[in-house]
Amino acid sequence: MSNWLPLLATLSIQAMVAMALLTLPVMAPVAAKSLSVSPALVGVYVAITYAGAMFASLTSGTTVSRLGPIRVSQWGLMLCATGLCLCAVPWLPAIGLGALMIGLGYGPITPASSQILARTTPPSQMALVFSIKQTGVPVGAMLAGAIVPSLMLCIDWQWSLVVVALACVVSAVMSQPMREGMDDLRQPQLPFQMGTLTTPLRMVLGHRALSTMAACSFMFSMVQMSLTTYLVTYLHDDLAYGMVSAGLLLSVTQMGGIGGRIAWGVVADRWMGAQKTLALLACLMALSALATALLLPIMPVWGIWAILLVFGASAIGWNGVYLAEVARQAPEGKASVATGGTLAFTFLGVVIGPPLFGALSSAFGTYRAGFLALVVTSSLCAWVLYRLKPSAVMPAP
Repeated sequence: MSNWLPLLATLSIQAMVAMALLTLPVMAPVAAKSLSVSPALVGVYVAITYAGAMFASLTSGTTVSRLGPIRVSQWGLMLCATGLCLCAVPWLPAIGLGALMIGLGYGPITPASSQILARTTPPSQMALVFSIKQTGVPVGAMLAGAIVPSLMLCIDWQWSLVVVALACVVSAVMSQPMREGMDDLRQPQLPFQMGTLTTPLRMVLGHRALSTMAACSFMFSMVQMSLTTYLVTYLHDDLAYGMVSAGLLLSVTQMGGIGGRIAWGVVADRWMGAQKTLALLACLMALSALATALLLPIMPVWGIWAILLVFGASAIGWNGVYLAEVARQAPEGKASVATGGTLAFTFLGVVIGPPLFGALSSAFGTYRAGFLALVVTSSLCAWVLYRLKPSAVMPAP
């Protein structure tokens, strides 16, 4: 099997589940008005999805071993499709259950793909391949930002959710031909025990480099998901942008994230190493969050594009460096376990970040307050990384 076929398959699946997760946040102003609730409640939706994703990531080591990474990916896509259909029901408890289903589907996708890519990728190409695969997340968000607002102009927000759900089902069916080659090492008799939930955490906490990456991902994910969740609502409510224009600007941040994920992987591999690269990204996040909080409607379009491109390149572009380093540091054959353990910390940041962002924004009556809080978070992360000894994070070879 060509080394690039697994990459293309995992990238497309990652993009699809990312689009599924972010479809409701993109339509938050319209959906919230229809449901007679505050758009700031989208932070609660994101928290529920990532609480489910956290649980799924901790169990992914065993589920991937038992079912195989392709079958786990297919189940993830089907769970996302089911969750999207539930979110189309105009009843908050159904939407909450739908959010949980989407999270349970989203959580195991990255550990499953890490298992596939760690098996099929030469060591000399690890950073590049993992960085390219991780562009699936901003690609999915870019698709959500570019397609969903326009789709809502043709059909209502509920049927738009169903259309994205059908796309998830198609993606699951299309991955079936790969199952024989990629799921051949599955262990159907492997028992599932409660210790399965703590094994990935013990691995991460007992390994200095892995625990450092997990701590960084916790803080970075707070910034990333707050930006992705609230940018459209901020531009619409605070700066009077139309939904389509705000959605396109969300796509601009994802474009920056796509380029950043590949570029930062090369920078970390060849020049700066993981720790210094992540510290640089933390500084860029802080500056970009400050500039975003200070945006004005009278600013030239090119200036807003530039700010959001840099914000996306840093706040969305860090994941490739992080995941490649996790896979490199993981014990032989345990890439999915190590990835699942570190992702639990990543998802914890997402569970905490957007609700705090929404609460601050509601308390101060403006989403600018939330973006100013991201300046503090990013600056703290940069300070921690600069104070770490170089050995704390092993640079890529």
